[in-house]
Amino acid sequence: MECRPGCAACCIIISISSPIPGMPKGKPAGTPCIHLTSERRCGLFGQPERPEVCGGLAASLEMCGTSDDYAFAYLEELERLTAPDMQS
Repeated sequence: MECRPGCAACCIIISISSPIPGMPKGKPAGTPCIHLTSERRCGLFGQPERPEVCGGLAASLEMCGTSDDYAFAYLEELERLTAPDMQS
């Protein structure tokens, strides 16, 4: 499955704990990545500076569903379930 153009759920919803160029402390959940273009595409796609977590996150029907709203809701729930204060 390929990313839906303009969705950008993964570039906004997920937190990234590793440094990103221009975001040395990573990216908090719910904050758009500074490399998200005006077309809502990854400005680091294919670049060696792209965080490993981003490169490893592949679009799938389970995660992306058939709408942007679904993708945002799915990733918000995943982020909530994997937040450090939820782990025991």
